[in-house]
Amino acid sequence: MNKSILHLANPANEWENASPIGNGTSGMMVFGGVASDKLTLNEESIWSGGEVGTKVEGYAEKIRYIRQLFIDDREEEADAWTTENMSECFNRIKSYEYAGIINVRLHENGECENYRRDLDLTNGILNISYTKDGGKYEREYFASYPASLICARYSADKKFSASISFTREKVVSVTYRAGILEANCKTMYGDNGFKVCVRIKTDGKQTADLTGITIEEAGYIELYTCIVTTFKHSDLVSAKEELLSHADKSYDEMKREHIADFSAIMGRSSLELEDDAELSELTATERLERLKNEPEAHDYSLMALYWQFGKYLLVSSSRNGTLPANLQGVWADGLTPPWSSDYHTNINLQMNYWQAEEANLGECTSALFDYMNKYLLPGGKKVARENYESRGMVVHHLSDIYGFAAAADGLWGLWPLGGAWLAYHLWEHYLYTEDKDFLRNTAYTYIRECAEFFFDNMFEGKDGYMHTGPSTSPENRYYKDVDGEKKEIFLAISPTMDIEIVGGLFDFYAQVEDILGICPENAAKARELRAKMPHLRVGKRGQLMEWLKDYDEVEPGHRHISHGFGLYPAAEINHSTPELFKAIERTMELRLASGGGHTGWSRAWLINLFARLGKADKAYDNVRALFTRSTLPNLFDTHPPFQIDGNFGGGAGIGEMLMQSHEGYIAILPALPTDISGKFENFKARGNVTVSAEWKRGVVKSVTLYSDTDKTVKVKLPMEEVKEVTLVGGQARQLLFTE
Repeated sequence: MNKSILHLANPANEWENASPIGNGTSGMMVFGGVASDKLTLNEESIWSGGEVGTKVEGYAEKIRYIRQLFIDDREEEADAWTTENMSECFNRIKSYEYAGIINVRLHENGECENYRRDLDLTNGILNISYTKDGGKYEREYFASYPASLICARYSADKKFSASISFTREKVVSVTYRAGILEANCKTMYGDNGFKVCVRIKTDGKQTADLTGITIEEAGYIELYTCIVTTFKHSDLVSAKEELLSHADKSYDEMKREHIADFSAIMGRSSLELEDDAELSELTATERLERLKNEPEAHDYSLMALYWQFGKYLLVSSSRNGTLPANLQGVWADGLTPPWSSDYHTNINLQMNYWQAEEANLGECTSALFDYMNKYLLPGGKKVARENYESRGMVVHHLSDIYGFAAAADGLWGLWPLGGAWLAYHLWEHYLYTEDKDFLRNTAYTYIRECAEFFFDNMFEGKDGYMHTGPSTSPENRYYKDVDGEKKEIFLAISPTMDIEIVGGLFDFYAQVEDILGICPENAAKARELRAKMPHLRVGKRGQLMEWLKDYDEVEPGHRHISHGFGLYPAAEINHSTPELFKAIERTMELRLASGGGHTGWSRAWLINLFARLGKADKAYDNVRALFTRSTLPNLFDTHPPFQIDGNFGGGAGIGEMLMQSHEGYIAILPALPTDISGKFENFKARGNVTVSAEWKRGVVKSVTLYSDTDKTVKVKLPMEEVKEVTLVGGQARQLLFTE
C-alpha cells in the first residue's frame, strides 16, 4: 500500500473519527456511513459575536498596584486583591461554529462488504469504497484551494438512488430545487450571516420538495459545496455565484487542478522509516491498538505517516489568503466546540506552526502572519494604549477573528506574552528563508511593537533587576508559605517563561534593527534592558526554576512546561549552557514523575524537548505515548477531546528527532534511536538550506545539501564533530559515507 495513505476500514460513528478534508478556508468531516453519509461543514470565519470592547478604566493603575505588591514581597495578596478588584476586567469571547451538515441517504441499511476509507495525504483525496447487493460503490472527496469548493463524487457500477438534505440550528431558510441546495443561516450569537450552497450534477433524475432533493437511477452524483459569510462578503449572492461558477468545469478537470496544487506542497518534503511491510496493510486503528496491547512492539512507519498527516492537516487548514489554523484547524463540531475552538496564544496557536518551517511548508505560515498583522497587531495596540497606557502591542492568552487581545477568563488571563511569543515565528521564518524583504515588510513592525510594549512596561525591583508582570507561568500555580499556611497563587513577576520570551524578543529585535538599520537606538535599548533582566536559575531539586523564587508547584505534573520554552521552541538553553541543559532535563523528569504529558499537545511538547536534549530513547518513548494515550483511531490528537495542536507538535517533534539547525549547524539524526532506518528528503534548515539524508541503523549513508546561494554550512553527524561544507549556489552537494 502507498505509505502516504491513512487507511481505515469502517465508517465513523462519531465526529472525532471522521475524515478531514480542507482547502484552508473551508473544511468537511466525512463520516462515510453506508446507509447515510454525513458531511459536517466548516468555514473559518463563522464565529459568533463580534468585536468586544476591551477598554477598562483604571486598568493601568491596578496593574501598577499589583506590581508594587510583588516588589514588597506580598505575593499572597496579589491573587486575592486582583480577584476582588479586577473581575470586571476579564472579558469573554464567543465561539467558532460549524456551518451545518449535508446528509446523503443512499441505502436502506448499512450492511456491506470490503469497506475501505482511505485518505491520500499526498494528493488530498479521500476515497471510500464497498460492495453491497452485488454492486461496487465508490465515493471520492477533495477540497479544492484553486476553486474554493469542496467536491464529492458518488458512483457505482449499477444504478442507485440518493436523497440529499441540509440540517443546522438557526437556519433562516433552506431552498431545494433540482441541481441546487441553498441554506441561509445565522450564528447563534451576533446573528452573523452565511450561506451554504451545493451544486449537484448527476446523470440521474432529480426531484425536489420541502425535505430535500431526491435523485434516482444515477450512475454518478457530484456535489460542489461553497460557503460564503458576511465576515468576508458584503454581497453573499454574488459571492456564492462566483464560487459555484467554478463548477462549470468537469469533475476530472477540477480534480486534476486540485491534485496539482495540493501535491506540489505535500510532495516537496518526504519521510520514510523502514518497518515491516505488512504494517502498512493494517488500518490506522489497528496499528494504534497493536502498540497499546504490545508494549514491546514498534511501528516506525506509523511515525512517518503521522508526520505526513501533520503536514496534510496544515496544508488543509492554513493557506495563503486564509485565516490561520485554530484549535481544531478548520474543523469543529456544533455551535460550542471545546474551548470555543479559538486561537489560544499561550502555546496552542504557536504549536500549530511548529512543524511548518522544517517540513518545507513555509508558505503555509503566511496565513498566521496575515492574521498577526491584520487582526492581532491593531487589537494589541489598542489594548496596550487604552489599558496599559503604553506604546507597542500586547496579546494575552487567547484571541478570535476580531482581533481580541485583552485579558480574558480569569487570573491566568493576565499573562501578557501571547503576542511576543508569536513574534518568534516571524524571526524563525526569516532564519529559515534569509528573506530581508519579508523581514522588512512583514515582520518588522510587529516585532518592534512587541518589543516597545515591554520597553514601556518593565519595572525595577528591589533586587535591581528589570521585571515583567504581573504575569503567570501558564497555566500553573505555586505555593507560598504564609504563617504556616500554604497559599495557592497564580500571579507572579518575571516567571521564567517571561524572562525567556522577553529576553529572546529583545535579542532578536536588536538583530533585526542591526540588519535593517531602521532604528538603531531601539537596538541599544533592547540590549540594555536585556542585560538588566533576571537570569535563569536552578532550584533545590536541580530543576530549572519556574518562578523567581524556588516555589513548589500546586500541580507538579502540570500539562504546561512553560519554563521549557528556552529549550524549545526557543534555543536559549542548548549545549553551550550545560548547567541549564541539565536543569531543564531534571524539570522534565519531575513533571513526568508527577503525571505530566497527560494531554496530547503536552506530550507532543515533551517529544520536542527531549529531542533538543538529544535523548533519543526518551523522545521515542514519548512518541509512543502520544500514539497509545493521546491519538484517536483516525490519527487525530486528543487533549481530550480533539485538539489539532498535538498533531502539529507531534509532527514537529518527529522532525526534530531527525534534523536540527538551531545551534549554528545542521545536526543529522540528533535524537533518533539507532534501530530506526530510513530517509528524509528536502527538509529545510535555518540558513535557507534544503537537506536530505539516508541512514541505516544510526549510520548515515548520505547527506544532500542545497542552497540557492554560495555559502559554507556546518554539519554534524551522530557521534562526530561539526564539519564545514562548502555549497555552490544552485547546485546540490551530496556527501557519501561508509561505515
